[in-house]
Amino acid sequence: MYSSKLRTPVARYAAFGTPGKLPHVFSRFFSHRHTHPSKLRNLAICAHIDSGKTTLTESILLKSSFISTPGSVDTGSTTTDFLPAERERGITIQSASIPVKWRDWTFNLIDTPGHADFGMEVESASRVVDGAIVLIDSVEGVEAQTKGVWRQLDRYGVPSRILVLNKLDRPGASFYSSILSTLTHRIHPMPVALTLPVASFDPRDYARGEPGIQGIVDLVKWELWRWLPDGSSSTCSLPTNVEDIGKLGLLPTTHPLIPHLISARTMLLERLAMFSSDFMEYLLDLPTHPSAYLSVTAPTILPLLRAATLKSDILPVLCGSAVKHIGTEIVMDYAGELLASPQDVSLEAGTSRSQTPVQLLAWKVSWDKRRGWMTFVRVYSGTLSRQSVLFNCSRGVKERVSKLVLLYASEAVEVEELPFGSVGVILGLKHTRTGDTLTSSHGRSKEPSSFTGITPPPTMMSASVIPQSHADLQPVEDALNDLIRTDPSVRMETHEGQLLVHGLGTLHLEIIERRLGDEWGVHCEFGRRRVAYRESIGLDESQLPETDWSTNVGGRNVTVSVSFSLRPLLGNETGDAAWGENVVLRDDGQPLRHPDTFHDEQDPWTHISRGISSTLSSSPHTSFPLSRSHIQVTAFNHPPDTPPSILGGASAVILRDHVKKRGRGAIMEPFIQVRVSVGSDVLGKVMKDLVEHGGEIIDFAESNPLSDEESSTPYSQEGVYIPPKWLSPSTVSSSDQENHSALMKRHVCAVAPLSQMLDYSTRLRALSGGHGQFDMTSAGFRTVMPGREVEVLREIGRV
Repeated sequence: MYSSKLRTPVARYAAFGTPGKLPHVFSRFFSHRHTHPSKLRNLAICAHIDSGKTTLTESILLKSSFISTPGSVDTGSTTTDFLPAERERGITIQSASIPVKWRDWTFNLIDTPGHADFGMEVESASRVVDGAIVLIDSVEGVEAQTKGVWRQLDRYGVPSRILVLNKLDRPGASFYSSILSTLTHRIHPMPVALTLPVASFDPRDYARGEPGIQGIVDLVKWELWRWLPDGSSSTCSLPTNVEDIGKLGLLPTTHPLIPHLISARTMLLERLAMFSSDFMEYLLDLPTHPSAYLSVTAPTILPLLRAATLKSDILPVLCGSAVKHIGTEIVMDYAGELLASPQDVSLEAGTSRSQTPVQLLAWKVSWDKRRGWMTFVRVYSGTLSRQSVLFNCSRGVKERVSKLVLLYASEAVEVEELPFGSVGVILGLKHTRTGDTLTSSHGRSKEPSSFTGITPPPTMMSASVIPQSHADLQPVEDALNDLIRTDPSVRMETHEGQLLVHGLGTLHLEIIERRLGDEWGVHCEFGRRRVAYRESIGLDESQLPETDWSTNVGGRNVTVSVSFSLRPLLGNETGDAAWGENVVLRDDGQPLRHPDTFHDEQDPWTHISRGISSTLSSSPHTSFPLSRSHIQVTAFNHPPDTPPSILGGASAVILRDHVKKRGRGAIMEPFIQVRVSVGSDVLGKVMKDLVEHGGEIIDFAESNPLSDEESSTPYSQEGVYIPPKWLSPSTVSSSDQENHSALMKRHVCAVAPLSQMLDYSTRLRALSGGHGQFDMTSAGFRTVMPGREVEVLREIGRV
């Protein structure tokens, strides 16, 4: 009756009884609010697509006894992938939060998507977690989206991370190559292996090159784990004497791993000593006997290891196979031991854990047909109670809390309060959106929120929205507005009477189209997909633009003045993502906030910001959004007896006149970075196809190629423990076989226009006979070539 296989919320509630009340067997998971903040771990599981994130999450739920039978991505039966589209496609589309109790820790676990089209979900999760478990497919090493999520974690200052080398049971998996890839792709300069895989307990399997992972050696706790085919495991403490290691009984005396264990642990301890002078002296005082380092206990090592992890001095590296549940307990132990708690993370300016007002950050908004609007929040100070009143600092409105909920994937459990450090859901908020700050303080401060918001990634593709009938038009627009509230990376506009929706990619648009029908029940279809172009400002400064604008207010003419200074951004200047990669400054040289962050209608800058945003959203030359522009408001003036809202229309018209008189600028289109894996027999055809479609070959190699300029200078291997190749015997075996498929596999990395790659899946299938694989990630916007510019203008009817 309590099986985890009751998939739909209705079925599960029917089995459990009253909604919100779950069986007693799960009651220990719902004491979340009583967990001390030092024992809380808000963490995300991130990785490239198909690296095993959801499988690891399912394994964690199994090992923590949250579920009795694990689900599978292949059968669409996992706990966190509960949307119909997720089960059909076998991918994670939205981040799912689930509290997990393990030993005396409580993990607020967030399973995130790996596909770049759903990068907004990783963006919002990265903003509120204190730590992250990043997975690497040990066959492929660091991949494109691995670096993408790593940069997102960097952007939001996630202080502590653990790297897990997954899928070591697969042929071709390599512990050695995976460690090297973290240096090659500049993931971290000091990866430190805390565990080593035991491919087999039979030494003959190493000679035969048999793939697999049957055990793990924990170098910190000096333990040997062994997993049996039935999934059960056993743990054995390793002796502290060198001569006794081969007498365990589990490892034969001829096992190749035995002589390597001492050197591996020695290097681990010496790396930690680099960050602690006291520990360095402790090691120097040990006897010179080879077994001396084996006597250092885990309680001595773990505090040093945790301190180095929190400072990001080292990157702890673990290993295992999530699909076989090998290493899951070790990952959970070290997540508790090493990752940051809410108390370890320094709060942003103006906040304090001990202050009375509650401070929350809304990191996600979701819609449920039965529960209504669900706002996911992280509590940064105070304790939030039911039926309390909050003030939305970002929007200047009051919100009343209806219910507080802990969400276990799609399962909701009502609670009375959300304490400091917790992650939960508020029901009943009408105006709050992703990135908003809420507080229990009722003072309406004009100062911006002290919390950094969440900036959506730039849209890359658009499609027309075609309602089935005229009567469906308004419901479709209302549904799209609701969907944008749940997914801020979606944008909607009306152009020449046509409703357009913008997203992060083809798959993103497909999911949007399906959600409109499934969740909102509206009748529409999407037209042909088109990439989202942009335009920079022109260079013609011969015509002087107007600085005054006249309009009729209350029957009399009123003149408003707004002066601007415009120029294109220089090559080394970075634009503001919130302003579409433009830089917008006030008259004092300070950045002008985006209109979404203003809430004081009497502030003139509120309306100037709205006017500038309106003009930047559509160029007078091409209707494309303007980008890569430096805009400064140098002065403004309006009659004192007129409302400040008049500045909105004035700034929009005057800035548009500026842009129009400067002439049309360069057209920019989105580029993608594509990594293609094919056999060497079709390598030439694949490279030729990429070049013919506007692509630029960056590199090609037998292993993961360098994919960007930053990666051309990999981190040094000096001082880093590099495991031997034979640690993964199937890799050594394949390298000795000239015609082995792994050896014949080639990787090509290129940058190409997104518009030329929309059908690449079909093209690659034809070129490689169905054996090629590829992945894409955004490479930003680049100026199109003159010949291509004519094609773009002809496509939109401007030539």
